[in-house]
Amino acid sequence: MADISFTKVDLPYGWLGNMAPYPIIYEDKEWRTSEALFQAMRFDSNEIKEIIRNEKSPMAAKMKAKSNKCSYIVQPMSEKDIDNMRLCLNLKFNQHSSLKEKLLKTGEHTIIEDIGSRRGARHEFWGAYKNEKNEWVGNNLMGKLLMQLRENYTGNLN
Repeated sequence: MADISFTKVDLPYGWLGNMAPYPIIYEDKEWRTSEALFQAMRFDSNEIKEIIRNEKSPMAAKMKAKSNKCSYIVQPMSEKDIDNMRLCLNLKFNQHSSLKEKLLKTGEHTIIEDIGSRRGARHEFWGAYKNEKNEWVGNNLMGKLLMQLRENYTGNLN
């Protein structure tokens, strides 16, 4: 069975990623992307959260979060961070039925966030890259969370 990998938003499976332009509602506020919400969930400060929420692009939201990392209350790659990512993915796919249908159509294929040439613990935690032997290297937690979500939806159909 072929792997399904995603990188950039404008590529075939880019809709799987957090940078994809699908707004979500959380606690009565609209977030332009799941990435913006995910980044904001690392903070307690409503002021920082609003700065992140008001950014026009998901990358700008991510950069605002990074510039305030001294105020994190949720550490990146912690259990709480993973729970927050799971919540963001649930919101995105539950609020966009067309995405949910597309996710279900991925069947039993392995989903991988392809981090390409990016290296380092943070990238390899959420995604994976192909090494010189054409093998995936990395934890691929984003792909695993998406496959768990797909499995939950499949289980709910029966």
